[in-house]
Amino acid sequence: MASIKGITVKIIARVQIGVDEFNAPIYADEEPIKVDNVLVAPVGSQENLDVTNLYGKKAQYQLGIPKGDTHVWTDAIVEFYGYRWHVFSLPQKGIDKMIPLRWNDKYYVERYE
Repeated sequence: MASIKGITVKIIARVQIGVDEFNAPIYADEEPIKVDNVLVAPVGSQENLDVTNLYGKKAQYQLGIPKGDTHVWTDAIVEFYGYRWHVFSLPQKGIDKMIPLRWNDKYYVERYE
């Protein structure tokens, strides 16, 4: 029996380095950090409608984050499958002890160009 395995995803955190003349924040990207064993799954059509109605954005993939991960995924840029993606959702999180597998948080991503 094959076990479920995730892929390695690079997360690129953004840090605020200042503000512009309109007082809007200016961000810089930090060095990419590799996170192993992240589940990546395409979003189904009905779930995509729900996400679009909730966030106003079209989700293309959902990420399953391993338990114990301490990175800040909300509003982060991630790289996988050769593209950059923007994490736009808040985490959907369960109780670690109640979830039998190795992943707990779920986020949605959209294509980032």
